[in-house]
Amino acid sequence: MALQEITALMSKLATLHESLLELSKQKTEFLKDGDTDGIQKTLVNEKKHIQAIQQLEEKRATLTEQWFKQVAPAVSDYTITAMIDHVENAADKEKLNGIYERLIMAIASLKQQEQLNADLTKQSLQFVELTMELLEPTIKNMNYGDQHTGKSSHSRSIFDSKA
Repeated sequence: MALQEITALMSKLATLHESLLELSKQKTEFLKDGDTDGIQKTLVNEKKHIQAIQQLEEKRATLTEQWFKQVAPAVSDYTITAMIDHVENAADKEKLNGIYERLIMAIASLKQQEQLNADLTKQSLQFVELTMELLEPTIKNMNYGDQHTGKSSHSRSIFDSKA
């Protein structure tokens, strides 16, 4: 039956999201340590996970649409909560609800972890930018002339030819 296939796909989706969450936590550690090689390897693994999730999600959406057309053709919103409402078997309903909650929790945790990674990345970039600004002196700092106009009082060039 299509419901068992949908349940199996959702279980795989939940497992992939949980695995993606673990990769995101590894990425956090690599960001803290400044390990760019580790970050790159993690990004490659994340991309593979995301591709697998997209494929499973497409299959799940197709099966869900077929299930609704067979079981509840009057329903136009093909969501898991609507599916749970239309499942008659209590065991199937409980199993589907459990997998749904597991998937929601994994996605929420993943979203929170990725926000942390985004914040860490932003802070790292700000630190690099600050360091670069400190290392690159500006022309104003090199001249000893009037700081307001940027020119010295005697209109000299940067190089003193008399020295």
